[in-house]
Amino acid sequence: MLRILLCVTFTAAMLAAQPPRDEASVRDVVARYVAAREHSDEKAIAALFTADADQLVSSGEWRKGRAEVVRGTLASSQATGGTRSITVESVRFLSPDVALADGRYEIAGTNAGQTRKMWTAILVIRTPEGWRISAIRNMLPAPPAR
Repeated sequence: MLRILLCVTFTAAMLAAQPPRDEASVRDVVARYVAAREHSDEKAIAALFTADADQLVSSGEWRKGRAEVVRGTLASSQATGGTRSITVESVRFLSPDVALADGRYEIAGTNAGQTRKMWTAILVIRTPEGWRISAIRNMLPAPPAR
């Protein structure tokens, strides 16, 4: 009985632990997304998303499907201008093939001369082609409730 308990405990621990390279790969996908977006590289942006990806942006627009995500991303970057950055604060693995990357999202030097500070949650999944973005949720921080 003790042997079975130890085996189950060891197996559970192994499944819960993620190799550091997986976290690095997830962070790399986010960095490549920002770089592709900054260069308005339509093909590079598209290659980072799953076919059924979606993105809910801070304006409330919900882009559904890779083509709409890419089109909306490029249009938004052109309309607002500025330099985008995402600082990933945490990567949490929901399963060995699904990760949630949360980070600070900033657009500095917009066409309106402002810096927008937001939060983003990016769902990344492992596909046969590698890690790909399945969903993005961008949020504007709200003042604390009173």
